Amino acid sequence: MPSVIEPKIISGNANKPLAEAIARRMSLYRGMSVGLVDARVERFNDQEIFVEVFENVRGEDMFILQSTSNPANDNLMELLIMSDALRRSSAARITAVIPYFGYARQDRRTKARTPITAKLVANMIAEAGIERVLTMDLHAAQIQGFFDMPVDNLYASPIFALDILKQFDDLSDVMVISPDVGGVARARELAKRINAPLSIVDKRREKPGEVAEMTVIGNVEGKRCIIVDDMCDTAGTLCKAAEVLMEHGATEVHAYISHGVMSGPAVERVTNSVMKSLVLTDTIQPTAAVAGAPNIRILPTAPLFAQSILNIWNGTSVSSLFETETLGPIYEGIL
Repeated sequence: MPSVIEPKIISGNANKPLAEAIARRMSLYRGMSVGLVDARVERFNDQEIFVEVFENVRGEDMFILQSTSNPANDNLMELLIMSDALRRSSAARITAVIPYFGYARQDRRTKARTPITAKLVANMIAEAGIERVLTMDLHAAQIQGFFDMPVDNLYASPIFALDILKQFDDLSDVMVISPDVGGVARARELAKRINAPLSIVDKRREKPGEVAEMTVIGNVEGKRCIIVDDMCDTAGTLCKAAEVLMEHGATEVHAYISHGVMSGPAVERVTNSVMKSLVLTDTIQPTAAVAGAPNIRILPTAPLFAQSILNIWNGTSVSSLFETETLGPIYEGIL
């Protein structure tokens, strides 16, 4: 078996633009061309998925780039089948790069007779032959423990901090807002990076997707508020939180969200909301409606993922990329 010389990247259909951007960044970092492995991921007439790899991958260090976003089931099956194809082609190591990890909201039993689907997905990924996972902002940090393999969970907050420092000239009146009690740790991390105070919008849900009541914990009067969360699905909670903050005296409301799921009426709600801006990353490929919305911006994650892949391939630290001193040069001239 030949020694592993170069990292090789193969992409599913979930987010091809991000995969291509990661390959370009890796080419820039290494000073040599890094392209996507030539393969086809197609469907038969009955929608069964078929994968064929056209390049030799024997003994290679393979990285599969695939978010398990909408359609979640199709994209998950693409990931599993690509892994099986690579394993049967004698790849030395298979790493799944999953910028957005679907089914992460089902991480525990909230009621009787309900599944823990995140654990089921972790078992399926392991059974497919994947030996390492690289992802970003898992909905619940404990999902890392569902895997009996290394899981590198990257964070969007360092990227958000760099963007905020560029977009906001004066941070004296900026306040970071957690949209629920469960997201306080994520919001506190960003607040520490930009040296801003923290407040919480406490919400009570009647059922998923609906919010019955919201209470602001903290004084937001005269503040420019930045809501921080890991995902935005239908944007109902986000837009209502923005309204509540404005009612409590906030001068502006912005939002920084890691994963723009943006289902159903999300774009229309955000466009018509009191939010001045919504900033998303490109872990999920933006639709035309999202890309065209006047108050939505997209931040690139390719520089961070490209460097993380190279660090994994080289056997060097991934957590070093959480520091501004390390990440700043990577994003210089991009944000």
